[in-house]
Amino acid sequence: MADSAQLDSADPPLAPPSPPPSLPLQLNGNSDPATPLPSSTDGGSDILDNYPQSNGVAMKKSANRRVETLRTSEDHFRRRSPRLTGNVAGERSVREVSSLKLDGPDEIYPPLKKPKGGKQVSFFIGGPVPDDEARRRWTWRYEGAEGKQNNELSPKHKVVVDDDDDGDKLVSNVKCHYSQAEISKIVFDLGDCAYVKGPKGRPNYVGKILEFFETMDGENYFSVQWFFRAEDTVIKNDGRSHDKKRLFYSTLVNDNLLDCIVSKVKVVQIKPNVCLKFVTLKDNTIPPCDYYFDMKYDVDYSTFSSILTDGDSELFPHPLMMSSKGKYATSKISTKCSLDENCKSELALLDMYSGCGGMSTGLCIGAKACGLDLVARWAVDIDEAACESLKLNHPETQIRNEAAEDFLDLLKEWDCMCRKYGKYDQKELRLKTVREADEVKLSKKNQESSCEYEVARLIDICYGDPSNSGKRGLKFKVRWVGYGPSDDTWEPIENLGKCPEHIRDFVQKGIKAQILPRPGDVDVICGGPPCQGISGYNRFRNFDSPLDDERNRQILIFMDIIEFLKPKFVLMENVIDILRFANGCLARYAISRLVSMHYQARVGIMAAGCYGLPQFRLRVFLWGAQPLEASILNPYLGTSDIPLRRNLVLPQFPLPSHDVVIQYGFPSDFERNVVAYDEGKFRDLEKKVLLSDALSDLPPVANNEKRDSIPLKTVPEAEFQKYIRAAKCDMTASPSSVTTTHKKPVLYDHRPYPMNEDDYLRVCKIPKRKGANFRDLPGIVIGAGNVIRRAKEQDLMPSGKPWVPDYCLSYRDGRSHKPFGRLWWDETVPTVFCFPDHHSRAILHPEQDRILTLRECARLQGFPDYYMFSGSLKQRQVFMSYSQVGNAVAVSVGRALGYSLGMAVQRLSGDEHLLTLPPKFSHSTTVELLSLLNQ
Repeated sequence: MADSAQLDSADPPLAPPSPPPSLPLQLNGNSDPATPLPSSTDGGSDILDNYPQSNGVAMKKSANRRVETLRTSEDHFRRRSPRLTGNVAGERSVREVSSLKLDGPDEIYPPLKKPKGGKQVSFFIGGPVPDDEARRRWTWRYEGAEGKQNNELSPKHKVVVDDDDDGDKLVSNVKCHYSQAEISKIVFDLGDCAYVKGPKGRPNYVGKILEFFETMDGENYFSVQWFFRAEDTVIKNDGRSHDKKRLFYSTLVNDNLLDCIVSKVKVVQIKPNVCLKFVTLKDNTIPPCDYYFDMKYDVDYSTFSSILTDGDSELFPHPLMMSSKGKYATSKISTKCSLDENCKSELALLDMYSGCGGMSTGLCIGAKACGLDLVARWAVDIDEAACESLKLNHPETQIRNEAAEDFLDLLKEWDCMCRKYGKYDQKELRLKTVREADEVKLSKKNQESSCEYEVARLIDICYGDPSNSGKRGLKFKVRWVGYGPSDDTWEPIENLGKCPEHIRDFVQKGIKAQILPRPGDVDVICGGPPCQGISGYNRFRNFDSPLDDERNRQILIFMDIIEFLKPKFVLMENVIDILRFANGCLARYAISRLVSMHYQARVGIMAAGCYGLPQFRLRVFLWGAQPLEASILNPYLGTSDIPLRRNLVLPQFPLPSHDVVIQYGFPSDFERNVVAYDEGKFRDLEKKVLLSDALSDLPPVANNEKRDSIPLKTVPEAEFQKYIRAAKCDMTASPSSVTTTHKKPVLYDHRPYPMNEDDYLRVCKIPKRKGANFRDLPGIVIGAGNVIRRAKEQDLMPSGKPWVPDYCLSYRDGRSHKPFGRLWWDETVPTVFCFPDHHSRAILHPEQDRILTLRECARLQGFPDYYMFSGSLKQRQVFMSYSQVGNAVAVSVGRALGYSLGMAVQRLSGDEHLLTLPPKFSHSTTVELLSLLNQ
């Protein structure tokens, strides 16, 4: 039981600590789901240095430690009043419905005994509920201490009881139920909302009263269903910026002594709307109340979601109570929409921070696998070489090579111009054509007798300073009369005051070609905003105020773009350190921004190896979805008419399809966000993919390989190889293609970054066996503590340098095995880096004296062999191409997420957090999956 000092903690941790589970992960399901563990606030000490690697079977040592921790910490995080927490003798009840697991919304402690003596201020009034009615309505209360399940309830709505001696018990010694109670001269009915005493110095809790009952011991209890404030959720401190009247519905239910009720409070449910911020109280969107709610919060996967009900008659029904007709409050969505009603035949995607296109490529392929056409219509990245690679593979995409902040400013200016210039009618268009012909003739005459330049047409538009003039602003690229493309210049809009017709013409053509998106044009925005300020390689990180660090500014800009364009769906990706650094401040900010915009949200941690790749690679993904399909409310139009239709389904996370080798750990505060199987749940997993599965069919190349394309004459030796070699038409299910195989398969970008002569000679001396590394080179000895040092007699290289460089001796204090390390066929890699640096990590080919080629790294990331990378012919550009591959979202992970998105858009998925992929999904082409779907 917690002591009084713990009650005053300002920011209790949100998630349970435990040894990181094995993947495909089995989260412990044997503990009381309403009793999570307190967690460490240190997010940087989660590496699995002391744990064995796992092949996917939960480790017994970890499970036992989890149970032990549960039993020593179970009195934390119960949403109860702190009164009389020292008395632990009485029975306690914690129930959880709809399979919700409490993740510590606040420090919660149960009052277990009513104080003796003093004037009674709380008591039941009226007669007890008739016994037969009480047993029908609250069956579980009368079934005995075993907590047997009500046979009339579905398994999803069962009462969860922990039978451990130290765990919470269902209050089963119930004498009778009541319908009313009087507290401090105020009458309370079932269904009323009330303040319940909170910890000392903290706000009172808010909940809905579900039951009044008296025990055999003569104690008066009430059962309460809780609401969350924003700061009680995963958002934590960032919740202080939210509307103080906004609450979040939950399915957390437990019992408290009657005298913990403080007073009545009015809580109303409102329709969720992503444009709510533009609507004022005079529009009657929020009726008079103390609090309102429009979403449900679930600590599993930090989920904020719309409340799905069978109707609006019962705004927030108790999930454990049936109506008279035996229907339940929640219902699973399982009806596919028809395209002619609400679904568009094609969804438009904007890929922010696109790189070479790994995420958008995976999303589009995955969505197509379940019958949804998702098209990457726009892409933005500041890396010129990455944009060239994207254009090489996606020529239909409008690709902008510019900074995200410039893109956002451009979007705002473009929207203003589109509204300003409108559309031509047919009469005006004819007049314009005649006028332009006359102007061309006149301009030619004037050009001959004048030194002024005449604008022929506008070529492009941007916001920024492309000419390095020192002045940032809206610019047009101008083609001049009598000059060619090489003489085009960027001109500020202020200099084009005499060319309104050229601007109008450019805008009209741009609208038709959709060169830029406007609010409502984008269905999906995906992106991985770089947060260099959280990198573990950065020694000058701002732990106190990460959001004030300029290097973390992109996450703010990404959210600003979402707020402006208001897409239906959002997918953000980032490195795992976003959850570790500064207690996950940046991740919590991203969730907070989406929720404050009234988006649904869900956070998951996914390992690439779980989806058929030979690397571990943990990444964080944040789904967002508008709560309802509605037309965009434009504040400039001065209207508050919002036609609401139906709920949008928040996409799920795909469960692992493959076993995987764990390479490092998970942030303990976000253990409940790891996409994994619950312990004891059946797992039909395919075996883990190894390096031999991915690379054994590739032809040998030398350290100084010059060819950019090589004939691929070998036969696939594994399912992965067959899949990764598939033609583009098979992978994308392109209707314009007829053939399904290459007549003469060609392998692109199969050349390594060339090592210098000394390093090449060192690599030639590394044995071709598992575990070989620089320690196999001459001139060193291994001392105490596995630390290496130089031998007294040195064998020097032809260049006169030692075989083992100084950096190998100093790296990790001489204890590392990584420099000049060989990979082996039966291994996987932790992750694919931006550059295969053989000086600090194992990246040598198992049997060839070179580092992995660009194509080999691309395969480890799931890029199909047809995918080409720009800038691979020159040595400097090879380095940049490696960076493109290493920075990309693994295509196989994006593909699995795309499938989940397609299922959600078509309303084929429910409101659960996780989705099971089709059999053989990870290594089947889209054509193969669609053929199975049609069958």
